[in-house]
Amino acid sequence: MEKQARKAVGVDSELKAANLNRLKRIEGQVRGLQKMVEGDRYCADILVQVASVQEALRGVGRNLMKNHLQHCVMKAISSGKPKETAAMYDELLELVYKHLR
Repeated sequence: MEKQARKAVGVDSELKAANLNRLKRIEGQVRGLQKMVEGDRYCADILVQVASVQEALRGVGRNLMKNHLQHCVMKAISSGKPKETAAMYDELLELVYKHLR
């Protein structure tokens, strides 16, 4: 049985556009990293670029977390349904733990 993909409760259009632009830049950075490795570039230079990509991805993650808090989490909390609120609390904790790694 295939798991159905969930949709966001609400998406900030400016945040979405910013994330898409950032992800396209990251895609280009990763292609650049591939070329650096293929070209036997100096390891320290490659590592600097890897750190740059990681920070860019963290930025996307922060934006996604902001959107999730503003829309999905607030909806669950304001629903007044204890089961939904508890499930969102558990999900949020898990996201924070994963994001802090």
